[in-house]
Amino acid sequence: MHGGAPTGWLLMALCAVSGAYCLLRTRAGTPQERSTARSEALMGFGMAAMAVPAAVLSPPDWAWAVYAVLFGAAALRALRPALRGGHHRHHLVGSLAMVYMAVAMAPAVTGSGGGGHAGHGAGGGGAGGIPLLTGALLVYYAFYVLGSAGRLLPGTAVVPAGGTGIAGRGPGGFGGGTDGRPELTTACRLTMGIGMFAMLLTL
Repeated sequence: MHGGAPTGWLLMALCAVSGAYCLLRTRAGTPQERSTARSEALMGFGMAAMAVPAAVLSPPDWAWAVYAVLFGAAALRALRPALRGGHHRHHLVGSLAMVYMAVAMAPAVTGSGGGGHAGHGAGGGGAGGIPLLTGALLVYYAFYVLGSAGRLLPGTAVVPAGGTGIAGRGPGGFGGGTDGRPELTTACRLTMGIGMFAMLLTL
């Protein structure tokens, strides 16, 4: 990140912890909830890997192609559920954003021996994205973060015990989670939203 290696380490830790919590959520809930948790775990761990400071680990050239293929497959998997609305649309946007960042970082990696990863980890700034698309994603994640943060404020509606998961739904259908700890689920989503916003700023 532009803030240097400590920022990269912090982002990596937050995303890894969020991914680990999402992985724990795959052990309970309905099939749809477990599928959502798996998608969010993949996103968390993928973001953590991309945030590792380049001074510690400079990924090989092919790593960015792996990221693009992996999250491209995740986007295809989220496409049909996204047509039904709800949080699946956010999964689709997130997967496509990861593909975009991987593609944007790849030329810098091949051209400068790891400069692309430095954009995430140590402020190399070698990556090149499409300004209009980057700006649109930044606006999206800014609103997503604000909406998620608002649901964590005291007095915000939460999913009641035995509820259907409709209560507590935020802007754009971004639900707060239907497991037994909706506030933790929302906090993890907020953390990953902030992480994605921070990563997009480096493009």
